[in-house]
Amino acid sequence: MAPVIAATTRWLLGAYAAPEGPFSSALAEAQARQAVTVAAYLRYPTAVDAALLVMAGPGGSARLDRLCLGHTEIDYLDERHAWRTWVDEVLASWAACLLSDHGLARRAVAAVARSEHLAGLCREFRCLTAPDDTECRAAALLRHPDLLAPVADLHRAELLRHLELGTVDAA
Repeated sequence: MAPVIAATTRWLLGAYAAPEGPFSSALAEAQARQAVTVAAYLRYPTAVDAALLVMAGPGGSARLDRLCLGHTEIDYLDERHAWRTWVDEVLASWAACLLSDHGLARRAVAAVARSEHLAGLCREFRCLTAPDDTECRAAALLRHPDLLAPVADLHRAELLRHLELGTVDAA
C-alpha cells in the first residue's frame, strides 16, 4: 500500500499547501501521511485487501482534481502526472475527515490498533490525533474543516458507518 499512501498524501499536500519553509512542509506531510495511513488501514485492513488494492489499482485523482483544483485536462499518462493514478479517492476523503476532526481521528486510530497491519506493534499517530500548536500552524489549510469539506464529504458517511460498526473488516 506504500505507493497509494504516498500518492494520496502527495495529492492532499498539493491541494492544501503548507506555509513556506521546509520545517512547515515536513510537519504538514507527517500529519497528512498519518491520516492517509490510518484511512488505508481502516479501508484495507488485511494483507489480502492491500494486495487486491495494488492489483486492481486505486482509481486515481481525476475526480478530486476536478473538484478541488479545477483541473479538467490532466494527461495522466504523462510521466509528470503518472503518480496521480495511485491516488485513492476514498483514502483522500477519509483522511480529510480525520484531519478536520480530532475526535473522529482518535476513534479511527483506536479502530486500526486492532488491525492486522498493527498486530504486535505499538504505533502512535500523535501528529494526527494531538497536534501541538506548531503542527497546527503548519497544517492550517490541511486541517481546515470548511476547506476540506468538498473532499471529506465525498465518503464521510461510509467512514462513519465503518467506525460505527466497530469492525476493521474490508470496506
